[in-house]
Amino acid sequence: MLASHISLKNWRNFVRADLDLGSRVFLIGANASGKSNFLDAFRFLRDVAKQGGGLQKAIQDRQGLSKIRCLAARRYPDVELEIHLAEAEDGVPDWKYTIGIGQEKGGNHPPSLRFERVWKGSAQVLDRPDEDDKRDPLRLTETHLQHINSNAGFRDIADFLQSTLYLHLVPQLLRHPQAFSGPEMPGDPFGRSFLERMARTPDKTRSARLRAIEKALTVAVPQLKQLSYVEELGVPHLEAIYEHWRPHGGRQREDQFSDGTLRLLGLLWSMLEGDSLLLLEEPELSLNSGVVSRIPALMHRMQQRRRRQIVVSTHSTELLSDKGIGAEEVLLLDPSPEGTTIRRASDIGEVRALLEGGFSVGEATLPRTVPEHASQIRLF
Repeated sequence: MLASHISLKNWRNFVRADLDLGSRVFLIGANASGKSNFLDAFRFLRDVAKQGGGLQKAIQDRQGLSKIRCLAARRYPDVELEIHLAEAEDGVPDWKYTIGIGQEKGGNHPPSLRFERVWKGSAQVLDRPDEDDKRDPLRLTETHLQHINSNAGFRDIADFLQSTLYLHLVPQLLRHPQAFSGPEMPGDPFGRSFLERMARTPDKTRSARLRAIEKALTVAVPQLKQLSYVEELGVPHLEAIYEHWRPHGGRQREDQFSDGTLRLLGLLWSMLEGDSLLLLEEPELSLNSGVVSRIPALMHRMQQRRRRQIVVSTHSTELLSDKGIGAEEVLLLDPSPEGTTIRRASDIGEVRALLEGGFSVGEATLPRTVPEHASQIRLF
């Protein structure tokens, strides 16, 4: 199953966005255009649906509804999200889920649902507020999606959203997690507990994934051999042999791995971890351009083996140099004082002309994301 459509209203950068989605989506745009916020719409729905989460916590984790609401919203203050789930691209949605969220002015009112609706095919199976909600408005501070007693009729939606995976591994967090105090962020998006997550993976599955990752890493990092998982006094570690002038090389652990090695390792692990919706943010960071150019092919091969949807943000010409990427897979985010708009690259005539002339999709689209006066950046 994949997210075949998403609609956003007054969500962060977007006054309105209404988009069909394929099995692979590339987000491009200038800094602060809303790429991360677009990905966060999926994470928000995941956090609403997951056990231990829920509507109020998902909003609190984002510092309140006022931080979620689009600054360009003006008179319409409510936030709305809608997602369609389908078995195939361009297929009729099997499910539609939509929520509207608002907050009363004055006093200490929590955010609440303006509506929550679910369709299975063409049949509506949930329409809130219902009579029970009208008798007890406090019920509208929680969704039916988040409760197993209430979502039995549409649990496929909850299961899909809960399984959404986002990992933007920060090497410093992985190497020195104890140096960063405070509670972990929900879902561990930056890999602080990446090794503990690996430790919870069944031995057979973990070993198979590490073997596959080792094959890729030894191409990108030729001196690395024998990647393995070890535990010392109950603490998980990654270990590898780095070849050098000594006959048997030197054994190193994750705190000695380079940023690029750790970033690539996290990327490869996330691609092998399940078959849920995968959100990737700027996977090119810290990686050699030759390695970056191979990422779309890795995605394609993985998607041939398992049906998995990937949404990835990028600034990289190298990543978008793969001629297998179609312009219909690229979404261009255009920021303005009235909010960010999203256009599919295939709908832009100039882009189509450049592609017909032999340009890669990166060459045809990324120049359109450069700030108009970027050449005037000065310190003195």
